[in-house]
Amino acid sequence: MLKSNQKFYCYILSNKNRSVLYIGYTNNLKRRLNEHKKGTATLFTKKYSVCDLIYFEVFDDMKLAKRREKQLKNWHKDWKWNLVKSKNELLKTLQIK
Repeated sequence: MLKSNQKFYCYILSNKNRSVLYIGYTNNLKRRLNEHKKGTATLFTKKYSVCDLIYFEVFDDMKLAKRREKQLKNWHKDWKWNLVKSKNELLKTLQIK
């Protein structure tokens, strides 16, 4: 059962060299980032060491977060990088409290 104040996230991760992007969505960003860091989230993120959060969006509705994930996955790589840089110009790893 979903809580009425539940938040959902569409996020973009990258590796240390900023040469690979991974896009996902979740209802618990902190937990999901820990899974990526441990290598238990996806084979892709484990294989390419993709665990640095560089961009995220917050949604009140799971369907919207999932739709945004799908949209971003279909974007050209340059568009994705431009989106990230529009909010995180230096491509710093973002911290979640």
